[in-house]
Amino acid sequence: MSQTVVVWVLTALAAVVVVLTRLRLRRTARGGGRVDIARAPVAVHTGAGALALVSWVVFLASGDRLSEDTTTLIGLVSLALWWVVAVAGVLLLARWLPSRGRHSADEALADSWTGGPGLSLLGHLGMVGGAAYFTYAYLVSAV
Repeated sequence: MSQTVVVWVLTALAAVVVVLTRLRLRRTARGGGRVDIARAPVAVHTGAGALALVSWVVFLASGDRLSEDTTTLIGLVSLALWWVVAVAGVLLLARWLPSRGRHSADEALADSWTGGPGLSLLGHLGMVGGAAYFTYAYLVSAV
């Protein structure tokens, strides 16, 4: 499979992660995890994800239609945004860390795929891997 196809598939998966994170954290007051989630990290994740997706697709689809400087700028901004999304996603995973302290509640994690941390771990660690692959593909001029 060519690197370009891999990049397009990872782009689609990244879009799914951004959308599902927003929907999952909006669905319940507890944010699908063990603790309440502040709105700022979710807003950063969603906003940077939307901007990263749009700018990355423009970068991939533009080809030789734009000047080399413009394409380079769009590519670098897109990569920076993908890394912001990846870091924000990993920070959102902190809601699954066990509580410590005298007044913390013992909660059992749900075993269902969408109720526990499995989907969040897969999506956000996959986002880190995707951002790393995007960076690699950009650096070796595969895209």
